[in-house]
Amino acid sequence: MTNEQFELDSRLKKDTLHLASWPLCEVLLMNDSQYPWVILVPRRTGLRELFELTEKDQQIYWAESMALSKLLMTVFTGHKLNVAALGNVVSQLHIHHVVRFEGDAAWPGPVWGKVPAKPYASDALSVMQSKLAGLRAIF
Repeated sequence: MTNEQFELDSRLKKDTLHLASWPLCEVLLMNDSQYPWVILVPRRTGLRELFELTEKDQQIYWAESMALSKLLMTVFTGHKLNVAALGNVVSQLHIHHVVRFEGDAAWPGPVWGKVPAKPYASDALSVMQSKLAGLRAIF
């Protein structure tokens, strides 16, 4: 379960853009411009569930998730933050952090499978990356 063995699931590679590497997690932007949607992926192999992290890694994850959650809600001032680890399609442990707004494309339902993803146009991606630039300085 070391960092050297870690490999990001191919579906996450295809659907996300790398934002930062934190002590435990890779920080990835979901390539769907309809929502501010960031995913934390612990660099540990063979894990599917949060409880499978060691106690130390659980503490690190908690700190990273709370820092990400606070930054997202500060930057985007959403109505609600959805945090979830589903893993029904991609079994590799990854935790979604999605800022939700009343009236967004899937509101009030879950974002998964509601409407097709709308990849970022290059200018919108640049804006989003600028808004999230503070991620690199957190840890």
